[in-house]
Amino acid sequence: MTARVALVTGGIGGIGTAICRSLAQAGHKVATNYRDAAKAEAWKAAQKADGFDFTIVPGDVSDAASAQAMVEAVVAALGPVEILVNNAGITRDTTFHKMTALQWQEVINTNLNSCFNVTRPVIDGMRAAKWGRIVQISSINGQKGQYGQANYAASKAGMHGFTISLAQENAKFGITVNTVSPGYVLTEMVRAVPEDVRAKIAAQIPVGRLGEPDEIAYAVGFLVAEQASWITGANLSINGGHYMGW
Repeated sequence: MTARVALVTGGIGGIGTAICRSLAQAGHKVATNYRDAAKAEAWKAAQKADGFDFTIVPGDVSDAASAQAMVEAVVAALGPVEILVNNAGITRDTTFHKMTALQWQEVINTNLNSCFNVTRPVIDGMRAAKWGRIVQISSINGQKGQYGQANYAASKAGMHGFTISLAQENAKFGITVNTVSPGYVLTEMVRAVPEDVRAKIAAQIPVGRLGEPDEIAYAVGFLVAEQASWITGANLSINGGHYMGW
């Protein structure tokens, strides 16, 4: 296996942390971004205590100039980005007739526009190197929609549209571009939901439970492997059978 430089946006979150750790265990050099320096330093220290030495750089993925500077910082520290996981995301849930323009724009900027902001500074290097792996972390709700999430569902569906176009443009350059669409995953945020509510969600899932962050990370590791060079433009649904679309 060749050690690569990997950038995981939103790596400090639950799924992001699992992805960072999985890539590091595979031998890659892993960087992630932050907006809250104190929180990021605490996370880095906790990961180091577990044997993981991650590079952290400041960066707001919703802002093109900040994302550009973030990528440049990663390149300066580790080298050209060869694996990119667009994982950063937020929610601003409310029914559409109550949604403000700001609630719409914040979600679109962070979840979808970030794919442009972060991928644009790395794609030329990947094309020149004739190798690259790009993975978007979308959502089951980008596939089936969700009450109160018109902004979030639109952003997550848009991520896969981005994937399949980018995959076609860059296949001949040895770059694969894929999407992973998780269902409901047991992150700290979900653990904060009342247990009876979590039980109702789990009851709708054929497998009978919520997912684990490591299960999402496993799929990312699969898609960025050297041997996955013939998988591009795919959307891998990981949801315990909760949504079974084509």
